[in-house]
Amino acid sequence: MMLIEQTAVPAEALPVAALKQHLRLGSGFADDGLQDGLLATFLRAAMTTIEGRTGKVLLARRFLLVLDDWRTEEGQALPVAPVGSVLSVTLYDGAERATVVPTAAWRLVRDHHRPRLLPRGTTLPSVPDDGRIEIVFEAGFGAAWADIPADLAQAVMLLASDYYENRYEPGLSGAGLPWPVVGLIERWRTVRVLGGGAA
Repeated sequence: MMLIEQTAVPAEALPVAALKQHLRLGSGFADDGLQDGLLATFLRAAMTTIEGRTGKVLLARRFLLVLDDWRTEEGQALPVAPVGSVLSVTLYDGAERATVVPTAAWRLVRDHHRPRLLPRGTTLPSVPDDGRIEIVFEAGFGAAWADIPADLAQAVMLLASDYYENRYEPGLSGAGLPWPVVGLIERWRTVRVLGGGAA
């Protein structure tokens, strides 16, 4: 399985001004924007960390999921949530010939923790020998920072602040997440049993 991010979070969607306020950085000076690039980098790093720990995509973007085969023919769990829409499902054979699976053959089950692709009939279409499946989908809570649940947005802000404030401190890279951040993201973490199963 490979999950490839096809679109990035635009710079204007990042709450750089809110992070400045959170850090109580001075304002009204000629060099107010001097650290904006650095703050945006810390916000992106914090978002990536929170998304990795929770399996939740914070700001909307497009992904490509490449599979060698279905998890089961009765359904395929998608690796991140929430999924807003599936744009295409394509089967490739060993000669790289593509067959687009019509939307009449599958449906998306939206779920904040375990979105799934299910067949409209009894099974999903068979994958050709030496072939693969490519699923293009859009995931995320929304395009704007205000669309993110408050606890996850606060977790990103706290973690980005921690990265900023401790960027010169040696030996902190293995310390794990700060406890306030862990508490904020706990309810969003997906507990996987039996290797995740089909769901």
